[in-house]
Amino acid sequence: MRNAGLGGWPARRAQMSPNRTAFVFADRSVSYSEVHERTTRLASRLRDAGVRAGDRVAYLGHNHVAFAETLFATHLLGGIFVPLNFRLTAPEIAYMLTDSGASLLVYAPECSAVVRALPALPGLRTVVALGSPAPGETEFESWLSQGDPTPIDIPVALDDVALILYTSGTTGRPKGAMLSHANLVWNCFHMLIGVDVASTEVTLVSAPLFHVAALNQTLLPTFLKGGTSVIMPSWDVDQCYDLIEKHRVTWMFGVTAMFAAFARSPRWAHADLSSLRTLMSGGAAIPVALIRAYQERGLTFCQGYGLTETSPGATFLEAGESERKVGSAGVPVFFANVRVVRPDLTPAAVGEPGEVLVQGPNVTPGYWRNPEATAAALTEGGWFHSGDIGVLDDEGHLHIVDRVKDMYISGGENVYPAEVENVLFEHPAVAEAAVVGVPDQRWGEVGRAFVVPRAGAAVTPGDLREFLLSRLAKYKIPVYFDIVGALPKTGSGKIRKPDLRGRPLAAGTEAGTEE
Repeated sequence: MRNAGLGGWPARRAQMSPNRTAFVFADRSVSYSEVHERTTRLASRLRDAGVRAGDRVAYLGHNHVAFAETLFATHLLGGIFVPLNFRLTAPEIAYMLTDSGASLLVYAPECSAVVRALPALPGLRTVVALGSPAPGETEFESWLSQGDPTPIDIPVALDDVALILYTSGTTGRPKGAMLSHANLVWNCFHMLIGVDVASTEVTLVSAPLFHVAALNQTLLPTFLKGGTSVIMPSWDVDQCYDLIEKHRVTWMFGVTAMFAAFARSPRWAHADLSSLRTLMSGGAAIPVALIRAYQERGLTFCQGYGLTETSPGATFLEAGESERKVGSAGVPVFFANVRVVRPDLTPAAVGEPGEVLVQGPNVTPGYWRNPEATAAALTEGGWFHSGDIGVLDDEGHLHIVDRVKDMYISGGENVYPAEVENVLFEHPAVAEAAVVGVPDQRWGEVGRAFVVPRAGAAVTPGDLREFLLSRLAKYKIPVYFDIVGALPKTGSGKIRKPDLRGRPLAAGTEAGTEE
């Protein structure tokens, strides 16, 4: 087989384990042999539509088996897959389709209104609908079924670009991070090493697949090993409990908001979670109090650290260290290197905050058609500047402190919002918290906390301030507290802090004193 990339995986898996279940979606199970046949037929239809090596194929929709089929079919032809955030508006989607130069779009019914609102895009030649197509569009299933099942073997090199993943766009226009087939393969190796992924793995894919973690940390490693991916269309706490019990799920990934909601459920205390072997989180530091809640439930909780640009795994805390090093993001994954440096790029001392740099075969070759951004992010030797602040302890474990851009300076002292959020999360009435720096005439900047109370709980700014006083230095305690119903989030579940910084101080926002 001349295809060294992901496009060859369905054929290889079908040869090794044809009758094993690759995907479960709703009441449907799909074997590896079926995945191979369907992706081959779909690839032939993409080829008929003019897709060639290097061409971009976009997908817009909730998690679905068709997402994986479109990815593998695109890679079978040597094309580049562009997963899009289904929470975005038509102008945002139009920008990404134009910037990537996508010639074909597959979309799901829940995104039909957005697709209908797209302006005319000259480069977008074919639009395929999973649901009822509009005039000029094609219906996915009937189109696929008419495809040619004859095997396709087009040369694809590991260094060829496989994905363009657009960043969340929390500041300015989103950038398209390129990931090669080699990036994805090496990341899978890291997961197989760090999690001991088994051929009998039953993985719950509950985070959005357009996000690098759900795709590269769960679905692809599970497929590579011949396990089963149980795909949730979107996150739902009760459905998560149901699927874990029904399919005896062994492994799942989530972000803080997902794991917090799961632990707040009335089902938490009594649900049968005995099948779960590994729970995994990454993307942002997760409060230690939340990790402890899972450990007290008898569950193994492993945290990692990474970014879209690192495919994403850069560090990982393996199960054996998950209790002793709780709160740590672990050590560098097996084939990568991680440094923590000062602004002059000299190594930070043990316990000294600095920027996290990552080097290895999992690191992006750069940003799509954006050489300036690539040059700014990648320094000599292929070190990627993460923009995150971390510290290394005396055993080389990484602890993520915050984003460089989220840190603020109050009265000459650095304040890391993630530290304050961690402490706020320990309050029994707090479900979620986000802290940002806001201008202050006296101190330069002070903290403003946005707090979501737990269901049925009441909390006041005074309660929170009193709680923090015995736990944090006074300069770290927010001056303003907003009690809110929800926090704005990106498609990957991260809190959109620029949205919070832009909110004017409103009635009910309580200010304290700074000493």
